[in-house]
Amino acid sequence: MIDIAMDMEQYDCPFIDTTADHGMAFAAVHWEFDSANRELETRMVVEADDGDVLDTGLDALRTHTNMNDVALLRRQGEVAHVRTVIEETAAMETIRNNGGYITGPFHIEAGSEVWHVGFDRGRDADDTLSELDRDNEFDVIERSAESLPRLQDVVQNAGAAMTLVEGCRDLSATERETLEEAVSSGYFESPRDTTLGSLADEFGVSKPAVSKNLRRGERKMIERAVEALEDIDS
Repeated sequence: MIDIAMDMEQYDCPFIDTTADHGMAFAAVHWEFDSANRELETRMVVEADDGDVLDTGLDALRTHTNMNDVALLRRQGEVAHVRTVIEETAAMETIRNNGGYITGPFHIEAGSEVWHVGFDRGRDADDTLSELDRDNEFDVIERSAESLPRLQDVVQNAGAAMTLVEGCRDLSATERETLEEAVSSGYFESPRDTTLGSLADEFGVSKPAVSKNLRRGERKMIERAVEALEDIDS
């Protein structure tokens, strides 16, 4: 399997056009292609700079010529969950005609879209990139050939990976920022490149406060890491 990550600018994509004109971003949660009607149905999470931008952006999305349907499923402030149906874009058609398929969620922001696309043969991948280059602007971010053992490892350990992701989400904003700063400044090195006092000064809090934030963050991540190890072992 050939896996390609690319940063794509499609000229007929309603999501790209909307993010180019409004301060918002789309992330795919679920997608399904209707080959009979040549439509792509997606569940998207939409994030905007504020509530007014979200309203304006969704209105623009609904009226786009390549958009067939937009349904608001849920909204909280400047974040929304929507169901959308769009016409097949030219780039989507090119990829599908060459045997390509989506291998991961896509993210759209500031007028461009990150895709993860797979091909069974390297020749099909090369042909697709050559055809896309005629009418689209894109950059290949990464290209890799996945072996069968590697693919098997990814599939078998998907649960462990999600456990680690959930651990990251469990962190509060303060815990995350404290852990990130501690790692980047060398607090966990031996010998340490920074001290609790330096971290406390960085965040404008006392040493006991920064120590507590570190311990809480470490405990959450270690607990999730142990759960992930158990998933891998099983």
